[in-house]
Amino acid sequence: MLDGRDLPGRTERVQAAAEGWAREGIPIDTIQHAIHEGFKLGFDLILANGTTHDHATMAGVARRLMDALDMITSAVSVAYVRELRSVVSEHHTAVHTLTSALLGGQSTSTMVRECGIELADHYHVVALDLPPHPEELDSALDANVVARRKLRRVQAELANRCDGKVLSLLSVDGGTLLLPSPDFSDADLDQLIARLSDAAQVPVRAVAMTSPPSEIPQVAEQVHELVEIAHRLRGASKVYRPHELAFEYQLTRPGPARDYLSSVLDSLEAHPELLRTLQVHMETNMQRNRSARRLHVHTNTVDYRLKRIRQITGFDPTDLTGLCHLRAALLIRAHRWPRSRPADSTIGNPSHTC
Repeated sequence: MLDGRDLPGRTERVQAAAEGWAREGIPIDTIQHAIHEGFKLGFDLILANGTTHDHATMAGVARRLMDALDMITSAVSVAYVRELRSVVSEHHTAVHTLTSALLGGQSTSTMVRECGIELADHYHVVALDLPPHPEELDSALDANVVARRKLRRVQAELANRCDGKVLSLLSVDGGTLLLPSPDFSDADLDQLIARLSDAAQVPVRAVAMTSPPSEIPQVAEQVHELVEIAHRLRGASKVYRPHELAFEYQLTRPGPARDYLSSVLDSLEAHPELLRTLQVHMETNMQRNRSARRLHVHTNTVDYRLKRIRQITGFDPTDLTGLCHLRAALLIRAHRWPRSRPADSTIGNPSHTC
């Protein structure tokens, strides 16, 4: 290579080595650093044997070395990336197949052997909710492109934080994570979701339960029902445990009580400012001053609207009993609208119950 010619045999050997390093998981920056260090050592040896009369020769050698370095680093980069894509694709396919099998309740013993992925005794089954990124609502941008970028950032953060231990099925709206419970504590889960929120640039919500592999399908169904509630209520970005959403879950079950409570706020449909005031008042934990600031009105206006709500609905939002009925009605109202409905059904933290 020092004579300026690209010798196919030698280049192929370099590329074969790079492919092997990619399969072994050696970082490419480590490889490139080693290549540059090797060239520096070689050039130092040449300089050590040179004299002041060899300046022109040294300049020519330096140029040849730079050409050879360029040729080798290019060959290594191309081969490494090509092999890495192949390895990642194979691993992604294996993970996708195994995750689908676990969520579908299929036998995984053969799959585990073929995939080379060790099955844990218990998993944290995590349902993720990924709200739309603000730019997805920008008409000047392609919403699908923005959503896919959000998803890629989440996937990259998972790969970085979970060291290949996570099994996932994700879309731009959310999905399911299976994390080996011996390797991830509850605190680890909380931190992971916080990191995913930072990466996605949206408030990620999650619901987690622990399960043996055989019960994953049933548990996954439960956590997804619960994360749907957290989504509709615009809950805080965090990991919810089932007990935190038990009240909301029970209220949304079909029955006469739900049907009755669902109708409580129908009379406010003709008064959107009253409905909005009630929602904001719940969000601010019934603090009049905060509600007034959020609504950009005087506190007396808040008081007047709360009085009107009592007159129209028959329930007093300043009284504990009336407040509980109205809050329950808001919960059911939020749950009954289609998922795509604008966020007019926010009622604060779902964990705040009467």
